[in-house]
Amino acid sequence: MSVSEPDPEVFARWESAVEFRLFGDVSDPTLTVPEQIAAKVGDRIIAGGLAPGQRIAEQELADEFKVSRGPVREAIRILEREGLATVLPRRGAVVTQLTARELRELFEIRAGLFDIVVRKVGTARPPELLAVLRAGVTRLEALAELPGAGDGYAETIYRLIMITARFAGNERLYRLIRALSLQTLRYSKLGLASVERRRRSAKLWRQSQKSLERGDVERLLELSRQSSRESGDEAARLLEQAAQGAAGGR
Repeated sequence: MSVSEPDPEVFARWESAVEFRLFGDVSDPTLTVPEQIAAKVGDRIIAGGLAPGQRIAEQELADEFKVSRGPVREAIRILEREGLATVLPRRGAVVTQLTARELRELFEIRAGLFDIVVRKVGTARPPELLAVLRAGVTRLEALAELPGAGDGYAETIYRLIMITARFAGNERLYRLIRALSLQTLRYSKLGLASVERRRRSAKLWRQSQKSLERGDVERLLELSRQSSRESGDEAARLLEQAAQGAAGGR
């Protein structure tokens, strides 16, 4: 196999280690009871089973998990810390509902953190990461052309971001990027719903992969920032559009 040919098996090995959940890199038996509850409720939020703004009922969760309300409250605090839940005075906890401005801010923060990753991997250029990106971007290009593949496309981008961050070798940085990526994943799916938007995104990812292979760190930084900015802006635009529609329907 030549250096430019994608190896799907390399990407498959790495993607299996990336989970869309809190504490995804920790086995359940080592988690405390509140952490286990937070992970399971977080799964529902990230997957869209609990909608933004939906109430998180303490007693219902206590009954479901057969615990007192104490561990549930601690689980909710964990979800709040991770940005997935918001505790409102006199109303209790709800699934975090981001405004368009907040969403843009999160994408901006994640892009800034990812700059550190880009500089690290752009200098080292790990051969295995290059192989993962070749195969991953090839998958993005295929998903870009499939109607209704927005969720799968956004999930593949999440995996590529987290795999790349892992190669930077900074565990705290990895965890920060993962937390922000989990908060924004459901909105990324919204912003990547159209074929046109996915094609544009895949083009930027292919250019980024080639820049990394050349060792052109400055161009890689530019493309990474552009990709994040465009994704955040599109998701925020659709969020604003939905909010205006809801306000007009009242």
